[in-house]
Amino acid sequence: MPDTPVYAAYKRRLHRNVGIFVAGFLLFLALMAWAERNGLSRYWLGPIFMFSTVMMYAVIGIYGRTTDPEEYYVAGRRIPAMYNGMAAAADWMSAASFISLAGGLYLQGFGGTQAQAGGLAYVLGWTGGFCLVALLIAPHLRKLNLYTVPDYFSLRYGGRWPRVIAALAAMLCSFTYVIAQIYGIGLIASRLTGVQFEIGVLLGLGGVLLCSFLGGMRAITWTQVAQYIILLLAFLIPVSWLAYKQLGNPMAPVVYGAQLNKISELETRLMQDPAEKEVATIFLQRAKEYESRLQDIEGSLQKERSQAQELIRRLKQQGADSALIVQANRDFAALPKDPVAARERWVRIINESYERARPLGGVPAHTQPYAGDPTGTPAEQEAFSTSRLNFLALMFCLMVGTAGLPHLLTRYYTTPSVAEARTSVAWSLFFIALVYVSAPALAVLVKFEVMNNLVGSSFDALPPWIAQWAKVDSSLISVADVNGDRILQWGEIRLGADMIMLATPELGGLPYVISGLVAAGGLAAALSTADGLLLTISNAMVRDVYAHEINDHVTPEQRVILSKFALLAVALIAAGVASFKPAEILPLVAASFSLAASAFVPAMVLGIFWPRANRRGAVLGMLAGLGITIYYMMVNAAPVRAFFAMSPGQDLWFGIQPISAAVFGVPLGFAVVVAVGLLTAERRTASYQT
Repeated sequence: MPDTPVYAAYKRRLHRNVGIFVAGFLLFLALMAWAERNGLSRYWLGPIFMFSTVMMYAVIGIYGRTTDPEEYYVAGRRIPAMYNGMAAAADWMSAASFISLAGGLYLQGFGGTQAQAGGLAYVLGWTGGFCLVALLIAPHLRKLNLYTVPDYFSLRYGGRWPRVIAALAAMLCSFTYVIAQIYGIGLIASRLTGVQFEIGVLLGLGGVLLCSFLGGMRAITWTQVAQYIILLLAFLIPVSWLAYKQLGNPMAPVVYGAQLNKISELETRLMQDPAEKEVATIFLQRAKEYESRLQDIEGSLQKERSQAQELIRRLKQQGADSALIVQANRDFAALPKDPVAARERWVRIINESYERARPLGGVPAHTQPYAGDPTGTPAEQEAFSTSRLNFLALMFCLMVGTAGLPHLLTRYYTTPSVAEARTSVAWSLFFIALVYVSAPALAVLVKFEVMNNLVGSSFDALPPWIAQWAKVDSSLISVADVNGDRILQWGEIRLGADMIMLATPELGGLPYVISGLVAAGGLAAALSTADGLLLTISNAMVRDVYAHEINDHVTPEQRVILSKFALLAVALIAAGVASFKPAEILPLVAASFSLAASAFVPAMVLGIFWPRANRRGAVLGMLAGLGITIYYMMVNAAPVRAFFAMSPGQDLWFGIQPISAAVFGVPLGFAVVVAVGLLTAERRTASYQT
């Protein structure tokens, strides 16, 4: 197909359509900038940005609607390598890369701490994972002309269990991933429109369904191309603007290193500031106080409730302002309902207080590779060793997880040939690199902006965007005058990773139209990934489970219809879970990578390259790898430990954090598949050929 005149004409038509879209979007940006300069309120600009961009995707989705199975599942296998790479990059970026990656670099530094791997592990792990996809996975899967990743396990190993386990694992890791995307969608939608977070989730969910429900992979591919263009502009414009403002040069990846020495000087000055030391002491005292509460949880909880009720009664007796009474009632309603919930919350407060009691509120310097000191005291050497180990473990999990993510691998089923699939991976790396090289620069520039311009401000003159973001979600940003001096110290600012990128335009004093563009870019990143994930889950449910295990007489057209309704149901369930805000975006996404790595990669890679890999080994290897990964994550989850009355904290193996659990699951999976293959005579199925 790639060499035919018809296909060449098809590509020319695509180039023209994409060019028209880019020109139209730039014209839309210029129009919004003109409207802002002429007095259009930001309360209108936000909803206009959201509505307009979602409608762009909806038009593409409606135009790409189809009921043809080949078009719905794999876009007709005729997507050119460059555009498939662009779509894969958008699918890959997700809310984690666009919204949270710079925040992770900002909060965790490049090398990280003992408790958190540095943000650079995400950049290196995710980017390096594409090399594994190009070398080990994508060309071999494309050669088989399959539709889903579970199809491969069925073809390679035969029988029902490899397909069923692969389908269930695909649902699990994709559902974990999609919750993070829908959380990001709700975050952005609520900020743009001013509605509550839960309503924002539903608004964004409508955009997801408009893109994926009607046209499957065909519609998703072209919406993802459009979404990549928007998110690229949304990322590069503010970071370039910030670099120009601080350094007089918009080439942020080239010039941001000049700010590292300035940040180091500011960090040294802040660590010696008496006010900062006072704030750290207060947080340390708070941690000790909550530790004492854990000695008698029920008694402490009852005392806290009594104090809250007494405050409400006293305010009413004194005829206090109604707003104070309403707030006191809200505080009382927000108290833990039972000892289990109290324990979970207080442990979280203790951990956070200890972090903020450390120098610079627990935020590591960007000029040091890891926490601790390899030549320092035994405690510093241990901190260095643990932080380095967690950095390498997370990078390994993200890299291997990339090679196992079902929604990403399915993208390479859509190219016309094996060669195009390999070229498509190269294009994906190129388009991802355009954003990733700027992420460390953004983290450094934002940190300098906060340290140099925000810290030291009066609480009476804080910029309004702080209160506006806190209204969306108090976990995103909070400031509190801990030591009562009415001056904002570094330790009194709590920033969430999920808002660093989204708040960059306001932090840097950029026009609000750029804030709208950044929010639209974040929405595009979350929508693009959510589309692919929901399609993967619905296809696994209908094509790989229902059509093979429950009703094998269903026609291909009926499968497409059932997949659409399954997609709708999964989207609603995921929205319900996301509305509870179970975790920040980065931890959720990293967990899904660990699940995908341990479930798929050992059996998949050995199935491609080792003839002795067999069905029994694949089943046992997938179950063992996935099982140990889930166990390690669950046994170290605070809600689980609180529910089973386990001791606070974590039971870590070698100091490895739970999000990197695949560092245990992947080797175990390989070992089981190899051991069973060596001990049994069962060989590859006759229908599979490399």
